[in-house]
Amino acid sequence: MTRTTVFQVTADHRAKAWLAAHPSDVPRVIAYEVHRCCGGGKICNVVVRPTSDRDDASAYTPALLEDGTRLLVDSRAANRLPERFGLTVRGLGLLKHLDLELDSEQWGELLYA
Repeated sequence: MTRTTVFQVTADHRAKAWLAAHPSDVPRVIAYEVHRCCGGGKICNVVVRPTSDRDDASAYTPALLEDGTRLLVDSRAANRLPERFGLTVRGLGLLKHLDLELDSEQWGELLYA
């Protein structure tokens, strides 16, 4: 099942400052990565990154920040995310990055369902 709804995303003050300091001409992607480990386990990860040449925008679900900034959501994550969610900044120093702001149940649904 593919979601056709446009996600509504809010950015907290840290995310707004990060976005202002890291402008981009291309939409950012909320990418859903699944890796298999040697024991057969599944490790899921979600990252917010710039769109790359390998990304096909038609394969993603659109999302909008309240200021009109476009984001794209990986279809695997789109089926598991709530229609409204937030962006924040996590990490320290050079490791600061945009991240989703979800409650524990929403993270569980996204990563472990």
